[in-house]
Amino acid sequence: MSNISYFTPEGLQNLKDEVRQLEAVERPRISVQIGEARDKGDLSENAEYDAAKEAQGMLEAKISKLRNTLAFARLVDDSQIDNSKVYILSTVRIKNMKNNMEVSYTLVAENEASLAAKKISVDSPIGKGLLGKAVGDVAEVTVPAGVIPFEIIEISRG
Repeated sequence: MSNISYFTPEGLQNLKDEVRQLEAVERPRISVQIGEARDKGDLSENAEYDAAKEAQGMLEAKISKLRNTLAFARLVDDSQIDNSKVYILSTVRIKNMKNNMEVSYTLVAENEASLAAKKISVDSPIGKGLLGKAVGDVAEVTVPAGVIPFEIIEISRG
């Protein structure tokens, strides 16, 4: 399995900003907490010190994971994507053929998905079902409630 993650320019900048925030603000804050706890005496019975060290370990693990994601990040150039089929960064208007409701989603990388913003991951069941489909095609999507047929009504660039 590939470690490559695809990002829009905005999504990549958000990731870089998060790493910068963790390294420049959170890391020094935890170091201060560790120093203050250390000054309180016996470290073998110092719960505050243990908690700060644990927080530091979790922060460093998160920074490492995000830096790894950055190392394998690739920008998606939506100007090079064909509108005749559904791909990442496509905005797709679909109709649920069971209840005739229509909804539009933009397919994005997992790390940029936000249901509130109508951005779904290409790795989600609906995203996987829609990839490669053209207008007029029906995608049979397996969800926990069963199989739902979605008709592709329109494909555009988000």
